[in-house]
Amino acid sequence: MRANRPRTRSAAREHIVTIDTDSAPRIMFAGENILVADLPVGTRCVYPKAPLTGIKNPVAAIRYALNHPEGMDPLHSMLEPGMKVTIAVDDYSVPLPMMRTPDIRQTMLEIVCEMLADHGVDDVEIIIATCLHRRLHDWEIKRMVGPKVWRDYWPDRLYNHDACDPDGMVVLGKTRHGELVETNKRAADSDLCIYVNINLVPMNGGQKSMGVGLCGYESLKSHHTPKTIVDSDSFMDPSVSPLAHSIGRIGQVVEDNIKVFHIETVLNNRMFDGPMSFLMKKEDDFTEADRLKFQGMKWALDRMPYAARRELFMRTPAAYELIACYAGACDPTHEKTLAKSYEQYCVEVEGPADILITGIPYISPYNVNSKALNPLLVQVLALGYFYHMYRKQSLLKEGGVLIISHPCSDRWDPVHHPSYIEFFNRLLPETKDAYELEKKYQDEFAYNPTYVEMYRRGNAYHGAHPFYMYYWGQRGREKVGPVIVVGADNESVPAMLGWETAGSMAEAISMGQSSMGTSAQNTMLHQPPLLMTDVV
Repeated sequence: MRANRPRTRSAAREHIVTIDTDSAPRIMFAGENILVADLPVGTRCVYPKAPLTGIKNPVAAIRYALNHPEGMDPLHSMLEPGMKVTIAVDDYSVPLPMMRTPDIRQTMLEIVCEMLADHGVDDVEIIIATCLHRRLHDWEIKRMVGPKVWRDYWPDRLYNHDACDPDGMVVLGKTRHGELVETNKRAADSDLCIYVNINLVPMNGGQKSMGVGLCGYESLKSHHTPKTIVDSDSFMDPSVSPLAHSIGRIGQVVEDNIKVFHIETVLNNRMFDGPMSFLMKKEDDFTEADRLKFQGMKWALDRMPYAARRELFMRTPAAYELIACYAGACDPTHEKTLAKSYEQYCVEVEGPADILITGIPYISPYNVNSKALNPLLVQVLALGYFYHMYRKQSLLKEGGVLIISHPCSDRWDPVHHPSYIEFFNRLLPETKDAYELEKKYQDEFAYNPTYVEMYRRGNAYHGAHPFYMYYWGQRGREKVGPVIVVGADNESVPAMLGWETAGSMAEAISMGQSSMGTSAQNTMLHQPPLLMTDVV
């Protein structure tokens, strides 16, 4: 098809296409299904940037960062025999999907553990910084850290953080705003903590690593609130996010009490390669062979049973590559990390949309290796994350229409998300007011002994976690107009979330135009791979 380029600044032109011929098909990932929709003339399509070139020798890049840190002495100069060292590492919620082995965390851990051994440091423990996320399964940990670290440290010196362990947590004090600061006792008692991070989006890393990754419920509840979420104009720009400000204050108290050496990495967005590399292209650039591959893939997936289709998606790793590694003191390290992350993910767009169209993928940070993307997680992706994938101003005008494609299936994983099921089926029918839910029910779920036990001994998310997932969508609920779902396999889930449904994309756009006017500007946010927008 032929496409006009809208008037945008040169940095954005290759990533923005406006449809100017008869309706052209576009691909949207809708859960484990793929929707091919015809979008009308004038629709603006925002594509991700091409992957930045990966570093050819990640091991050398990591070693260089450790020896040339930001604002601190080199790591090796801090090490002495007899030291107590704790390594904290990001959990399996990033990157999405899981990356090919060796996972970059494995590479970093092997380098750091070798350096510690070379300097006679043998009191070393590795804590997976899960916060209130679920405990990782044994096989997930083994895949993440690799066979050598697994063999040397599991299970006594490699384990999941337990935010509900009364003997394993310690209070460090309060911030100047009165926020309680608690953290893992092993980390607090260490001579040195080393934090190993993957920075998938600008929300990750920095003060959030220690301030959130190793904290407990009483600390987290100070900023995981509906009000803080609503007041945060952009999650992806820490400078204008009260959420980031609160986390920064808490993180600084941690840094004042614990010596921390941060290691942060940035990955590119090369989600697909090999036989699936054509999915990294704009549909405009598909060759005839690409179209045949796509049609064959869609035909096979449409006929595959749900469980098999989901297993295929979950077990297909992404081809992410390291594009940067920085280390040292928290703030100067994270400043460089953010710059590289923005370089990969930010696309400049001229003006916000009246109607925003996007597919919702099959995976989120909170359902990795789960049986389903449950309705609360569909909600957090739509109104929490994808709506907020911007700096400066939202891609969708206030009061604009959000159209998403997803089955919205009433499916849940009772092992990973037991408290979600009660939240959705018991609380939301009573009230959808996030502020009332926080006040009336959050502590009840957080201290429910059954949920505490399932979090500590099983593989369940903390009892308070579904509240936080609902809160993540609060700014979207207050700023967005109608939300319309295309491809829903039921009416009850969208209705429970306060959403409308449409039988086709054309119907959804027509519904949007009835709200915003026939001259409404339509924009499609083409994901995956991940992108964020700079709206000017």
